[in-house]
Amino acid sequence: MEQRFFDLWVDVYVPGRWYLAEPATSSGEEIEDPWMFSAGRPVAAPGPLRIPIFKPGKPLDIEFAGVGNTPVVNERVASVFREMAPNDVQLFPVEVEGQADPYYILNVTREIRCIDDAACEEVQYFTQDDVRSDLAGQYRSVMGLRIDTSKVGEARVFRLWGYYHPIIVDASIKEALERTGISGGRFVEVTGPKAVATGGNLLPETHKNPELLRQVESARKAAFRNLGELSEESITPIVPYGDTWPSARQAWRIIRRPNGWTLCVSDGLSDPFHGSTDPSCGYGLELAIETDEPVTDDGGWTLLLLRRVSDEVAQHEHLSKALLKGVLSMEVPGKDMPEPLVTRDERVGVLLGVEATTLPTSFPTPAGDVRLVTVKALLPKELAFLLERGKAELLRRLAESGEPHLSRSWRKPVV
Repeated sequence: MEQRFFDLWVDVYVPGRWYLAEPATSSGEEIEDPWMFSAGRPVAAPGPLRIPIFKPGKPLDIEFAGVGNTPVVNERVASVFREMAPNDVQLFPVEVEGQADPYYILNVTREIRCIDDAACEEVQYFTQDDVRSDLAGQYRSVMGLRIDTSKVGEARVFRLWGYYHPIIVDASIKEALERTGISGGRFVEVTGPKAVATGGNLLPETHKNPELLRQVESARKAAFRNLGELSEESITPIVPYGDTWPSARQAWRIIRRPNGWTLCVSDGLSDPFHGSTDPSCGYGLELAIETDEPVTDDGGWTLLLLRRVSDEVAQHEHLSKALLKGVLSMEVPGKDMPEPLVTRDERVGVLLGVEATTLPTSFPTPAGDVRLVTVKALLPKELAFLLERGKAELLRRLAESGEPHLSRSWRKPVV
């Protein structure tokens, strides 16, 4: 019988959960490499470390801390890995702010080249022409992850060559962790037939707190209407992949602005989490892209870009956490995007969170304030400049352009 393996994800649906910041030294200094515990290789004992609380809340048994997605586990989880996979992991004691109980950084020390490209929904790679040519041949993104178990050998816990995000565990470790009743982790199978989209648009009645969902939707709709003429119907995907959206539904709307501009917005990233009755505004944000170019009723390239960015934010928790702090850069696939925006390796760069003088920074809902995060489409020269010189100088030059958040497919670069 074929072995079964699972991708260990963070469970964003735990109501009132905490969020952990980047690991630091005992004196509070940032560690030199925040990604060192996500690389799939052994590391030297780092010495005393502590992890501050980014957002207070309910402690979890397993969490992924900071932008480096450092796995942090309590003793119950650590004991499972210690007993069942001693050759696959390292466990380093770490002090978590405000916690007397022991916690550990879980470092997975195995990396295996076993992604089954043909069985995945979609894979994309870095190329030699990419700005990160050193990553050529590795994976930019993988949708519907599937692995080839014939290449795994005796490993029970491992990371994937060329794609650092997932931690893969076998079925026995999954079952052992579930028996402990862990909070903070959920499992997505990466073996078996090709994945089938399981997301969708939930009716309010299927939500565990349908009244709060309606209230948040109403407050969000009112905030959007204050910005212009709001499309009556939301735009949803024909084949949904909404299981990482808070209410398991993906939606976007178009707003025609009084000045003739068009604003496309996500409509659901701030929904209350569907698996909880506790008040929440989901990821605490919605995304918006504004243009002064003509936009068709289907949203054209601006909505297409927004959809790709929205799904990235929904799939990777560290992105939504980072966006609550400030400006973030990202690249998404450039297929079907305007040619002037697409890089040589067929990507489009964006800045998220650029200040907009014509838009509010947030709006209120009964579950809390929601940040409105702008999406700025970058030209290839601007993306290359950002990767070489950093965000600060590019933001300064964009600010001098007049409307730094505005996205256009045809314009002169600011660098």
